[in-house]
Amino acid sequence: MTIIHPTAVIDKDVQLAEDVVIGPYCVVGKGASIGAGTLLDSRVVITGEVQIGRENRLYPNSVIGCCPQVLGMDQSSKMGGIVIGDRNAIRENVTIHPSRHEGHLTRIGSDSLLMVGVHIGHDCIVEDKIVLSNYVQIAGHVKIETGAWFSGLAASHQFVTIGRWSYIAGLAGLNRDVPPFLIVSGHYPPRVRGVNKRGMLRAGLNESQQEHIHEAYRKLYRQGGALLGNAQELARRDGLDENVRAMIDSICKSSQHKFGRYQESQRA
Repeated sequence: MTIIHPTAVIDKDVQLAEDVVIGPYCVVGKGASIGAGTLLDSRVVITGEVQIGRENRLYPNSVIGCCPQVLGMDQSSKMGGIVIGDRNAIRENVTIHPSRHEGHLTRIGSDSLLMVGVHIGHDCIVEDKIVLSNYVQIAGHVKIETGAWFSGLAASHQFVTIGRWSYIAGLAGLNRDVPPFLIVSGHYPPRVRGVNKRGMLRAGLNESQQEHIHEAYRKLYRQGGALLGNAQELARRDGLDENVRAMIDSICKSSQHKFGRYQESQRA
């Protein structure tokens, strides 16, 4: 049974599945759809073309779908939408912006925790099982791969790719891509500090897979020489573990663009 608090304002064209709960003073505008079992706590605002999946919880004062923070744009401008998966916890004061391009999407996956004050900018792709701690700030066109974990107050420049099961330390400022499975801290430039052992465990990797990643890390970052050259040398080996291949691919792709942000090479 869907429950809507009498103080909530819901557009007549909103699509609500079974067992949705909409709390006091929420506002849900035209174009939104909300999946079964999702709970809007109180004072949640959803506006524009926003699709929310099943069993999400949106905490007070989260705002989903307001126009991107781009000069000259407002809520009447043509823009894209947002798709959010299932079982996410979107905590207080989180903001998520739609694509700035009509017909395109900002995408949020499933089973993630977005803590207090997180911002996700336009045209981002946030995959599954991700943790963004308090006040993490993600600029537009950023891709965060499965299992990545940001500690508090970290931030990312536009077009950065953060590799799967990586760990971003608190207060870090990312202005270049982060390969999978690594720990990064600092800013301008951020520095690789080691291998994310906890991330590998969360990913379910066995001892052999973990050792391959440790060995690759040592060859890439600890033997000396240029990082790209080390990656290209390692890439020539036969029978590389798939996770090591992912690390190498990230480094090689990032090196194709002068800013170390692979996605920026595809910028329109």
